[in-house]
Amino acid sequence: MDRELEKALQNDLVIDITTTGRASGEPRTVEIWYHRIGGRYYITGWPGRRGWYANLLEDPRFVITFTRSSNLTLTAVAHPITEPALRRRIIDAVFEIEGGRAHGDIDEWVESSPIIEFVAVDGVERDGTG
Repeated sequence: MDRELEKALQNDLVIDITTTGRASGEPRTVEIWYHRIGGRYYITGWPGRRGWYANLLEDPRFVITFTRSSNLTLTAVAHPITEPALRRRIIDAVFEIEGGRAHGDIDEWVESSPIIEFVAVDGVERDGTG
C-alpha cells in the first residue's frame, strides 16, 4: 500500500466521500467519519435514511478525499453490510472506539444505521494530479 495513503488511513478520522446522485447523476460530497475495525474500513451513520447510502446502493463506486493529513483521493467501492451479526459487531466496535459517545439505543443503530465496508479499487491521486 502507498505509504502516504496508509498514514492517512491510520491517522485521519474524517473524510469526504463523493457519491453519484441516484436521481441527478451529479456528484454529491459529504464529510463523514470512518472506522478501521479488524483491518477493514467501514462507514456508518446515525440511524435512519441517508442520501449518501442510497446513492451507494445505486452506484457503489465513490471517491474518498483525505482532507486532514493530505490531499489524497482514492476511488473505492462500497459493500453494504446487511448481515445482522456482522452489523452488531461493527456497531459494538464503533461504540467502543467512540468511548460510548454514540447516542441512542444500540439496537436501533444495529437495525437501522447505514453501514458499508469500503475497498480501494484504483490508485491514489495526489492533488488531482495522479
